[in-house]
Amino acid sequence: MNNTQSANFQAGQAKGQAEEKGSQLMDQASNAAQSAKDSMQQAGQQLQAKAQDAAQAVKDATGMNK
Repeated sequence: MNNTQSANFQAGQAKGQAEEKGSQLMDQASNAAQSAKDSMQQAGQQLQAKAQDAAQAVKDATGMNK
């Protein structure tokens, strides 16, 4: 293998490694975004449940539930 072939081979290897690293980083970012989305949905559901409980408490306290 001459110097040009060796340099081309090494450049190809470096490109492949960079592409793989980029793919891994994209996967990590996607996983982080999905985790944040799941956390926000859970927080929203908890907040909605608390609001419903509060509304029910007001109805019970004011006699509007009868």
